[in-house]
Amino acid sequence: MNFVFISPYFPENYWNFCDRLHANGVNVLGIGDAPFDSLPARLKSALTEYYRVSNMENYDEMVRAMGFFTFKYGKIDWVESNNEYWLEQDARLRSDFNITTGIKAEEIAKFKHKSVMKEYYRAAGVPTARWHLADTLEKSLIFAKTVGWPIVAKPDNGVGANNTYKICSREELAAFFDENGAAAAGYILEEFVDGEVVTFDGVADGNARPIYAASHVTPDSIMDIAHGEKPLWYYVDPTISPELHRAGEATLRAFGACNRFFHCEFFRLKTGKPGLGKAGEILGLEVNMRPAGGYTVDMLNYAGGLDLYQVWADMVTFGEARHPLARYHRCCCCTSRRDSIGYAVSHAQILEKYRQQINAAPRLPEVLAREMGDQLYIACFEDAGAMAAFREDVQRRA
Repeated sequence: MNFVFISPYFPENYWNFCDRLHANGVNVLGIGDAPFDSLPARLKSALTEYYRVSNMENYDEMVRAMGFFTFKYGKIDWVESNNEYWLEQDARLRSDFNITTGIKAEEIAKFKHKSVMKEYYRAAGVPTARWHLADTLEKSLIFAKTVGWPIVAKPDNGVGANNTYKICSREELAAFFDENGAAAAGYILEEFVDGEVVTFDGVADGNARPIYAASHVTPDSIMDIAHGEKPLWYYVDPTISPELHRAGEATLRAFGACNRFFHCEFFRLKTGKPGLGKAGEILGLEVNMRPAGGYTVDMLNYAGGLDLYQVWADMVTFGEARHPLARYHRCCCCTSRRDSIGYAVSHAQILEKYRQQINAAPRLPEVLAREMGDQLYIACFEDAGAMAAFREDVQRRA
């Protein structure tokens, strides 16, 4: 099997995907713009060959790299980056090289455009927040009057909480249109939801059925976290509620999410709202057909005592899991600090006090630190109370 992995060195933990494929006997062929000598040793040992391009945004260079691998190794069976940024390019390469094991260019919109996602959530029987494409100020004001202030504006095709606005009045909506001009038409407006984000994460087989699924919870607004108004805090839930499991499986079927990692996001309503739902109900938010961001895959591994990188590689190679799935279910949390803030408990004290619980404490690169913070902590606990005490110690300010 010939597997082309796009940008296998970013994020840094993605070397694990290549390592597990290599262990399964797959030819792992890397394409990226980093010098080969700069790659981690563990990644180098997993790659059969690496083709460096000067600019991964240059599609002609990517095609030449694919053509080189095809000429040397034969037909390419898979191409994947597992990275939201490259999903559209991955799909285009699959279409151009007739690779049938993933999303093609003609179907990528349903996995990238939030407005299109709404239709598939509807087909799955999963309600969503009411929405409107930001076409004109006048029509957008009518929408806001219907659903009530505040409303949220975010790019229809965008990643994370970048360029997201919480708009609380007619004047702020007018300012949004003035600031963005013609680009405002690329935004989707949604009614504000008072809810925590709960996810359905895992690996799906060739029939869009989960080989393995888990969930993590982000109690605070992701938009507030990304804008630095609240610290990063989320955790792997030891259980998945029946209603979330039903919504997740129905969503995978509706989207036809076959042969890949999935990261489906939902709101669990904190408070009820007429026209939206009752407290505790599940609403569809958006889907991401790649692993959850940051170190979440590692967190799922720590919480469950399994190796999701291997589960994914087994799906690719055999169409099923050939290694153990979860052996236990613990609370695994992630929180962070920003260098600009003073804290009551020092970094060294945190590491010492929680040395038995902390799984990792990496510094984040600038591209991730802007949204997530500079210093990350990942730790596992047997109960929610101990996890909450850890969060208090990390976040307490001086």
